[in-house]
Amino acid sequence: MLPIIIQAAENFCLHQIRDSYRFVPPLNSMRTFLAYIDIEAENGSAHRAFIGCDRLLIQMITEIFLGEEESDDETLIDMLLETTNMIVGSAKVLASEAYDTSIRIATPFFSPDETIGSNGEDLCCISIKNGEMLIAVKRL
Repeated sequence: MLPIIIQAAENFCLHQIRDSYRFVPPLNSMRTFLAYIDIEAENGSAHRAFIGCDRLLIQMITEIFLGEEESDDETLIDMLLETTNMIVGSAKVLASEAYDTSIRIATPFFSPDETIGSNGEDLCCISIKNGEMLIAVKRL
């Protein structure tokens, strides 16, 4: 599941943010706004996908979509939820086209207290300009 979501995140960087990206090692100390969305595949397997963005990146995304140079936390959280929905929604389309499988996605939720990396999640970190996006998937 992680490779499909990473591919969707790469597409998001190229087509929505319109900038290059690079993969970097995940930092345990990275402070992020974190959201998750539950995914169920047609074979019955269930996963939770996490998208986390540091303040710099989510503010950059908010400026691209809303034109706001400085946003409050509530706006940044709303933009993170929408970003999560766009990336995982794109992964749903990719899964259908590339792997001939369908997945169902739930509503994204903001996760102020979730810990990533300690429960066996697969994870990846993408650097865009000076911001970072964390992508993780945990089997449910």
